[in-house]
Amino acid sequence: MAYVYKRLVEYSRYESPGPKLLLPGIFSESGILISHLRYLYRNGHKSPSWKERSAFSIVLLIKYINANIDQFHKAQDLLRAFVESLSVGSIDPFTGDDSSNLFWPARTSTSVRQLLFHITDYTDYLNALGDGNKIMNPLRKASCTEERLNVCAYYQKKSKVFLNHLNGDNKNIDVVRDVRSRVTPMFSVENVVRFPEDKVDDLLTKGFVFTRKQMLFGETNYDYKCQAITILMHFGGLRRSEVFQLYLSDILVDDKRNEAIVRVFHPSDGNSPDPKFNNRRAYLQECFGLIPRTEYPVSNRQHCGWKNPLLTDKRGFFQVVFAPPEKAKDFLLAWGNYLKYQRIDCPDDFFHPYAFTNSKGHPETIKNFQRLHHAAVERIGLEVAKYLGTSDHGHRHAFGFRLQSYGLSQIEIQKAMHHKSPDSCLVYIQPTNEEIRKKMRATEQ
Repeated sequence: MAYVYKRLVEYSRYESPGPKLLLPGIFSESGILISHLRYLYRNGHKSPSWKERSAFSIVLLIKYINANIDQFHKAQDLLRAFVESLSVGSIDPFTGDDSSNLFWPARTSTSVRQLLFHITDYTDYLNALGDGNKIMNPLRKASCTEERLNVCAYYQKKSKVFLNHLNGDNKNIDVVRDVRSRVTPMFSVENVVRFPEDKVDDLLTKGFVFTRKQMLFGETNYDYKCQAITILMHFGGLRRSEVFQLYLSDILVDDKRNEAIVRVFHPSDGNSPDPKFNNRRAYLQECFGLIPRTEYPVSNRQHCGWKNPLLTDKRGFFQVVFAPPEKAKDFLLAWGNYLKYQRIDCPDDFFHPYAFTNSKGHPETIKNFQRLHHAAVERIGLEVAKYLGTSDHGHRHAFGFRLQSYGLSQIEIQKAMHHKSPDSCLVYIQPTNEEIRKKMRATEQ
């Protein structure tokens, strides 16, 4: 009986002892799909999320093939039908039946485009190995309209790439993929998802507090850890994943100004705190027996992403820019109180260098902070929702919009938010419709 499922496996490309990667393996009645493991190993620099999505895409395709055996004579026809089933679903809208027994609901065009990309990239890899019969989505001659769109896309992409003058000039504008997803709609989201500025002080002082049952730290009931993390996000613009990459040694004190200096290093290539090691990967491995948090599977609590921000120092870090600048003092106060009263040191069986710890002394996790942030937001009477800006990511949006309200230029905002492209900050600085109407009414007076 045909089947397919996904499980994490340890894989090394070579028989001799060497580094192993934890990869999502695809199993069927024929055994493990070894070519896909080799493909993922070759793309070892990609994020765990990317690898999981690639495996998920192939699992979906195999399920579709199993459900439609002998229905297609050409690989392109099968892939085209597969994409259509993803786009509109596999269920008959009139009868509610599904002859394939997949019962797939319709997916968004963005999701379908991503799935098709992963399948195409994998089959291109198979084709490069020399098996031409395995290519499912070949290139074909583009129409005039498609060629014009390719030209626009090429120059749009090239204009936004940092150091684009170093790139080659391989446009490939005269060809397109034979199988393509439906056109992805373009959105300009009306509700700008930034945390309300008039509520952030309440969040820090009334939201991040311990209940009587949680009072483990003497007389104070403030949660200094969550205060410090939120200040970094709201007034320093850090992504949550960047916060949990911080080491204790990354947070310094400027004695002259009595404020904090916070440096966010690349999780594997950044300079090690110990000069005996070339980078943080070697430091983690040799001193703690750990790997960078970016390389844990998404299902592991220790997993922490990395958005590849623009680093501004050759030692592999960028420095947090607080806005307003005096918030660097507020962060130092919360950080100092956290270290003095509340930080749990590493247990004997789990040494690590990370700045923020949980109740067991292990590195704090994104999931636990989100839980604490959620409870704090509700404690001050707000509903937690991304579209309302009250999720933890709303703090970075508030930071970007605040920079724009200070009158900073787009390039200055780019540098403060550590984006590679100056256009990346546009989503953070757009006003709401109500703010536009308010400004228009002011001109009429």
